[in-house]
Amino acid sequence: MKNSRLNRILGLEIQRRRVEQGWSQEYLAEVTGLHRTYVSQLERGLKSPSVRVLSHITNALGISMSEFLQVVEELVNADGE
Repeated sequence: MKNSRLNRILGLEIQRRRVEQGWSQEYLAEVTGLHRTYVSQLERGLKSPSVRVLSHITNALGISMSEFLQVVEELVNADGE
């Protein structure tokens, strides 16, 4: 699988969860200690989050990293069919 596809799916899931919370990119950046432009790059699939960054994001969104990655894995598999 190409990294860009995985990054895109990861980013879209971060964005979906953020919007579901009613949060702006600025607010997610503030509560995670990330820069807003970096959050934007993650959501657009331009950057790949480290495990540490993903942990900060999932903690802020109130979801376990394993649950988040399970959803991403399901989306990747569905996208690849």
